[in-house]
Amino acid sequence: MRSFQVLADETGRGAAMKAWRTIALHTVVAAGFMFLLQRYGLSATLESSLLWAIVFGGCAAGLAYSQANW
Repeated sequence: MRSFQVLADETGRGAAMKAWRTIALHTVVAAGFMFLLQRYGLSATLESSLLWAIVFGGCAAGLAYSQANW
């Protein structure tokens, strides 16, 4: 019974929603990390910190997407 439940959870819509949730979480955490590192760790300007956060978050989203669909 348990193995059937695991298979049902990882196929179809449930797996797609889990993948998008993982991608979104990866993006937010990476962007937040880069913003905090730039802003407070390196004392960069707000504009520079936001720009780096967007770029780093986009790269993290691309990486997470490619890994989720591999």
